[in-house]
Amino acid sequence: MYFPNGPENPSALPAGNRNRTPRQREHGLDSLRAAAIALVFMYHYTSFVSHEPTFGFLSVIGWTGVDLFFVLSGYLIANQLFAGVARDETLSLPKFNARRALRTLPAYWFILALYFLLPDLMGGQHPPPLWKFLTFTQNWDLHGGTAFSHAWSLCIEEQFYLVLPLVVAGGLWQVGHSRRAWIVLGGLILMGITTRTLLWFPYGNDFSAYHTHIYYSTIGRFDEFLPGIAVAMLKNFHRPCWDRLMAQGQRLLLIGCIAVAVVLSAEYRFDEGQSLLITAVGYSSIAIAFAVLVIAALSPRSWLHRTQIPGAYHLATWSYSIYLSHKAIDNITLRLFSTWKPPGMLAPLIVAVVCIAVGAVIYRTIEVPFMAVRARRVPSIFETKRRGSVLQTHTQVDSQTT
Repeated sequence: MYFPNGPENPSALPAGNRNRTPRQREHGLDSLRAAAIALVFMYHYTSFVSHEPTFGFLSVIGWTGVDLFFVLSGYLIANQLFAGVARDETLSLPKFNARRALRTLPAYWFILALYFLLPDLMGGQHPPPLWKFLTFTQNWDLHGGTAFSHAWSLCIEEQFYLVLPLVVAGGLWQVGHSRRAWIVLGGLILMGITTRTLLWFPYGNDFSAYHTHIYYSTIGRFDEFLPGIAVAMLKNFHRPCWDRLMAQGQRLLLIGCIAVAVVLSAEYRFDEGQSLLITAVGYSSIAIAFAVLVIAALSPRSWLHRTQIPGAYHLATWSYSIYLSHKAIDNITLRLFSTWKPPGMLAPLIVAVVCIAVGAVIYRTIEVPFMAVRARRVPSIFETKRRGSVLQTHTQVDSQTT
């Protein structure tokens, strides 16, 4: 999973934007992103270090942190693109791809190099061929247990970042043509449900095959971005409806929490998501429930929007680097704990602190410098337009979308 759609560092922004502080950010989105990386950490710690439900119920449903990241990415990138469409601006695919490359590739390539150059340090497993990582196709026919296997979700995200801008540039999403877009969106969700249903019959009862052909596959997970895209459509193309939703933030927060609780309870009940029912509709259902929370997070009336949870901003900021490096930290500490057994919850606390610290260092030393380059070289994904004698440069609409 990949979440570099998080906050910008003020020093990496153009001079005119450096007065933005963490307090001016969307606290709700930061809280959701922090919750997602925490869920992922707890799930992987349970799976690869403790081999027991260290965090109770959260250990079992922690894998849904990936689903939350997919929904957030769907909203953040679509909102960035749709805002320009609503302003009748022209998307530049080269600029979009350049900005994404400068945001995602440096830290990714750094961790990828460590896996190939220092395999014993990073876990001792053999990674798939390098070309699969470089082309972001590593999730295709992926078998669990290989090195850097958690990059499968990053691959799906990068595939999403390739397709959505092409669709937008092709004119599917245009002001006044939203009905067509909603029909396509609904059809794609149904296609995802149908595809998983059909795939379940040959692979549903085989744990390894299930993950290879359904859980890790693009065709099995792409529809989880769509509820996030739907949120962005409401915000940019249906303002009266969006304004009414913003006035119901607390109610939406309650509805979203209940919906998430119901779906997660069902997934916990039905063998962690591998039953036919959960395979068919569970992924789409949890994504839709998370999308309701995203709307609540954007509403000024919502507690989720108004409350700055301590530590959430920094976890959200460092989440991409934490994601890239945390599995290697798990493997290193697993070897350490084979000779020293920390009592109680001290072991996961130590691992969590190390993961956060390593993520913070990677963010400061790799992500921030390249964000600064991006801000200078490619400040916008939209074309520069000349109207009359005035030169206008279209800048990003929200620093959290880049």
